[in-house]
Amino acid sequence: MPYTTYHASCHCGDVRFEADVDLSAGTTKCNCTYCFKNRYWSLSVFPDRFREIASPNVAKSGSLTPGRCARCGVLTFARVTATDWNPVDHVAISVAAFDDIDPTDLASAPVTHCDGLHDNWWAAPAEVRHL
Repeated sequence: MPYTTYHASCHCGDVRFEADVDLSAGTTKCNCTYCFKNRYWSLSVFPDRFREIASPNVAKSGSLTPGRCARCGVLTFARVTATDWNPVDHVAISVAAFDDIDPTDLASAPVTHCDGLHDNWWAAPAEVRHL
């Protein structure tokens, strides 16, 4: 698999990490209200392919998701634990957090659309152009 190490950060730079990513494995866009309102476009990596470099202001509890900077508010990543519908631990990364990704490579990565708005996560919504 063609892994590339990308570096990422929040807006203010307090949260920084790097991840070994295979863009050909695809990305995800969801239409649930959370993802839509955050314009969240993500990809997933296994935990051993994710390395936090600095995160002094990562919110640890409360209404902020881990990986969201408590200073500038940017959501950069979320650690996702295995569940019955998600069999493996992974780290969901906002592709907008990548500092050194080539926009052409990102635009050519496959995208899976999820209809989270209607709790039909494994199907694409009827309309995806706005995601």
